Amino acid sequence: MKNLEEIGKQALAAKYFLQTLPTLQKNEALKAVADELIIREKELIDANEKDLELGRENRMSEALLDRLTLTHERIAAMSEGLMQVADLDDPLGEVLDRTVRPNGLQITKLRVPFGVIGIIYESRPNVTADAFGLCFKTGNAVILKGGSDALNSNIAIINIIRDTLASKGIIEDAVQLITDTDRNTTLEFMKMNQYMDVLIPRGGAGLIRTVVENSTIPVIETGTGNCHIYIDEDADIMKVIPIVINAKTQRIGVCNACESLVIHENIVDRVLPALGKALIEKGVEIRGDESVRKVLPESVKVTEEDYGCEYLDYIISIKTVSSIEEAINHINHYSTGHSEAIITENDEHAQMFLHKIDSACVYVNASTRFTDGFEFGFGAEIGISTRKLHARGPMGLKELTTYKYNIVGTGQIRQ
Repeated sequence: MKNLEEIGKQALAAKYFLQTLPTLQKNEALKAVADELIIREKELIDANEKDLELGRENRMSEALLDRLTLTHERIAAMSEGLMQVADLDDPLGEVLDRTVRPNGLQITKLRVPFGVIGIIYESRPNVTADAFGLCFKTGNAVILKGGSDALNSNIAIINIIRDTLASKGIIEDAVQLITDTDRNTTLEFMKMNQYMDVLIPRGGAGLIRTVVENSTIPVIETGTGNCHIYIDEDADIMKVIPIVINAKTQRIGVCNACESLVIHENIVDRVLPALGKALIEKGVEIRGDESVRKVLPESVKVTEEDYGCEYLDYIISIKTVSSIEEAINHINHYSTGHSEAIITENDEHAQMFLHKIDSACVYVNASTRFTDGFEFGFGAEIGISTRKLHARGPMGLKELTTYKYNIVGTGQIRQ
C-alpha cells in the first residue's frame, strides 16, 4: 500500500505529463477505458457484490445500497459517460480573452488544468470512473479517496483504468486510489496542499462539513440536496403527479431528488388528494402542516427540522403557503442551494421564481432529477456544486480548469 507522500509525488509527476497530452490521445484512451469497463463487467459485478454483502451485514439503508450497486445498466452508463467526455471539445488551450496594450504587449488569457485534483466521495462507485474521465480530459492528475463501503468496487474500476492507460503508453498515475480506510489517513489527505491544487468532497452533509472544516487545500463543495417543488395556484394539475413522483421516487438516494413540496393553499384541495395517494402508493411517508393533514389525515405532523432535511428516503415534507412570495421565502430559507422547481402555467410567476430563487438550478414545469451532468450534455460530472466559487451546478469539463495569462512582448520595460 502506497503512503500519501508517495501518492502525492507521483501525482505531481503525472500532472506535467498530462498537461501536454494531445487531445486525440486522450480521447482514444477514454474510449479504450469505456470499452474495457464493458469487457470486464463480470469483474466489476463480482467486486461490487462483496461490497453489497458487507453493506447488508452492516444494515446499510436501501437508499445507500442503491447508490452502491453496480448493474449491467449502470456499468453501461459509466462507459457511455466516458464516451461522451471523449466526444466533447477539449477545453484546454481555449482563448478566453486577448488584448494588445498601448505599449505593444500582447496578453492572452488561456484555459489550463488545475494540476492535481483530490476527490473524497462516498458510496457511489460510478464516481470513480466519472472523476477519472473528467480529470483526464482536462489534463489533471487525480487522487481519489472513496468510501470504505465501496472499496472493492473502486479498486476493480481503478485497476481497469490503470491497465488500459498503461496499454496506451500513458502514465498510470494519472489516477490513483487511496485504499487505506483509516479516518486519520483521510484527515491527512485533506492537508496535502503541497501536492494538490483543489479538493472536491462528494457525499453527505457530514462528509462535506468535515472536509470544509479540516482541509488546508482549496475546496469546491458539492453540496447536499434539500430540493423543493412549488405547486403554484396556477399549476396544470395533469403535470403535477408525474413531475413530483419522478422527482421524489425515481431514485430516492440521490442529491437531486425532491425532498420538500410547497403548495399554494388555493390548489391544495384540488391537487393533494390524488398526489397524496400517488405518493403513498409509492411508499412515501408524508409529513405535512395542518392544512395538509386536513386533506391527508394519514400524514405525519411536520416539524421545523423536516423542512430543512435531506431525507434520502421515502419521506417528503409538505408546506402550504398563501402566495408565491411566501413560497420563495420558504424555499430560500430551507434550501441547500441545489435544485428547485415550480409547476405553473403563469408566466409571470415562472419568471419571478426563476429570478428570485437562489439555487444552482431552477426549473419550470420539470423534475429536479435533471440536475445531472449527463442530462445537461456535459457527459459525466464531478458533482453538483452548491457554492458560488469557483463553480456552480453540474461540474463538467470547464469547471475542472482554471486560466493563466501568456504575455508576449518585443523588449518592453516598465517605466
